[in-house]
Amino acid sequence: MQYEGVLEKMQTEYGKPIQYYLVFEDSFINMNQLLGKDLEIRFVGYQCLHCGKKKKIYRQGFCYDCFYASPSAGDWIMRPELSTAHLGVPDRDLEYETRVQIQPHIVYLALATEVKVGVTRKTQVPTRWIDQGASSAIAIAEVPNRYLAGITEVALKNHFTDKTNWRKMLCNECLDADLVSERAKLADLLPAEIREYFTAEGHEIYQLDYPVLDYPKKVNSLNLDKTPYYKGKLTGIRGQYLLFEDGTVFNVRGYEGYVVRMTI
Repeated sequence: MQYEGVLEKMQTEYGKPIQYYLVFEDSFINMNQLLGKDLEIRFVGYQCLHCGKKKKIYRQGFCYDCFYASPSAGDWIMRPELSTAHLGVPDRDLEYETRVQIQPHIVYLALATEVKVGVTRKTQVPTRWIDQGASSAIAIAEVPNRYLAGITEVALKNHFTDKTNWRKMLCNECLDADLVSERAKLADLLPAEIREYFTAEGHEIYQLDYPVLDYPKKVNSLNLDKTPYYKGKLTGIRGQYLLFEDGTVFNVRGYEGYVVRMTI
């Protein structure tokens, strides 16, 4: 069976295990059903997720021009503390930025390889944690805009990492930590502006169960620009990565905007 389309990050459904779907324009694949089967991936071309033109992808699924013009690729996406819509100050498109930035955001702790601090829109819980490959996560506080979440993350970066070691995560080398205990220590570390949003207790821990038959001992990342054709047996999915029997891993989100042909 063959599928062809533009890669976007896999859609997910929280469950035990998490369900993964690769969605193309005219079809979709439940990736869980492919575990234990051979999968061919062939690079066909590019298609910018913003303008739709067949231009080489620069970053985040955008061509060069769109990456520097689209409001959905502004610096505040990766650095929420740079958000300014709450002040009525535009970056690229105030209407878009107001819609995205001024809504409830969650500051959280997640456990993947070690305890990590991060920020997500409330509507993206628990999707954000799934995409990161976290094994568990807990909310620290819910705040009314992205800026407040961002300054909280910055304050906590002095005590927790804000990055995930993807190689260790894909080998399931996970630190054992008590997120409830870690969260309880935070009250005095939070910026004054958000302490009213912090409560010491009552937050649910999300446990995340990934569809993995076998974790690799060592991983090698598939680069479609250098290796435009690959075939291997799918043995797991974690975060936005496909894991194969030979230790090859493929970051689907890292190749958004690439047109591929997949054969099962």
